[in-house]
Amino acid sequence: MRRTRVLESYLKYLKHVRHFSPATLAAYGRDLELYHGYLREAGLEGRELTASEARGFVGWLSGRGLGSRSINRALSAVRGLFRFTRVQGGQAGSDPFREVRSLKVPSHLPSFLLEQEAASLIDGPAAALPGSGCAAASMPEPAASFWELRDRLILELLYATGCRVSELAAVNLTDLDLGARSIRVRGKGGRERVVFYGAPAAGVLKECLLSRRALALERGGEAGKALLLNRRGRRITVRGIQGIVEKALRASGLPKPASPHTFRHSFATHLLNRGRDIRKVQELLGHANLSSTQVYTHLDIERLAEEYRLAHPHARRQN
Repeated sequence: MRRTRVLESYLKYLKHVRHFSPATLAAYGRDLELYHGYLREAGLEGRELTASEARGFVGWLSGRGLGSRSINRALSAVRGLFRFTRVQGGQAGSDPFREVRSLKVPSHLPSFLLEQEAASLIDGPAAALPGSGCAAASMPEPAASFWELRDRLILELLYATGCRVSELAAVNLTDLDLGARSIRVRGKGGRERVVFYGAPAAGVLKECLLSRRALALERGGEAGKALLLNRRGRRITVRGIQGIVEKALRASGLPKPASPHTFRHSFATHLLNRGRDIRKVQELLGHANLSSTQVYTHLDIERLAEEYRLAHPHARRQN
């Protein structure tokens, strides 16, 4: 079927030319399946859509319970497909979605951990592990298993580097520069950048690398390539990292939700709170647009407003 061939070509284009991530490709694939489902249900297959019929797709998606963000992503996928087919010469006529406006998305400030909360989450379950800095210097450090070290390393690197969880899972041993305490990561769109970590993460990383040598020699394959391994000796998955963060959160007793992305929000917020230049923070986060980074300045404004409400004698004065 021609539509299937065009769709496959479009997804290959997004993967190999636009360097979309696997997760984004999967989401676009689902969105385009929804679009073709709409065409079938509305009896619109095989002919050009009017602008009114294109807007009907938005209502159809809303009726299926999709939120504004999901609907906007679906519109982006369909618009991209129309542009692609026009360029490839596979579709004539105008784009009926060109005049369809994206929906307004409610602005939600990202959640983040206070500095003390981040320290508690990282140090709490493994305060005595090498590199924690929490055990007395005169006391001998207890031997930690490779898996305990790995879990601690994940928490340290998420907070120290501000990496996306998918970026951290994809790190190879060859991406490490131990002397510079830096890691080369690959972000959205295949863009590479260098991120950095400090002494606490460096200490845990050193112990983890020493502990894993026997495992790598025994198992080979991914065990000799990926930085972070699962218990089967393969590269850890995004879901595996999420599970480790959830376990650490339960052990810490923090009364607020947290995920791997919460560390990224916290990383950016704490840097900006300490006066770092927003352009430099943008580079460290790998944001293509400054507007993506500017949301963290709003968090600082919210924090200042809360301090004012709590401390100023006239902040809560009744009229």
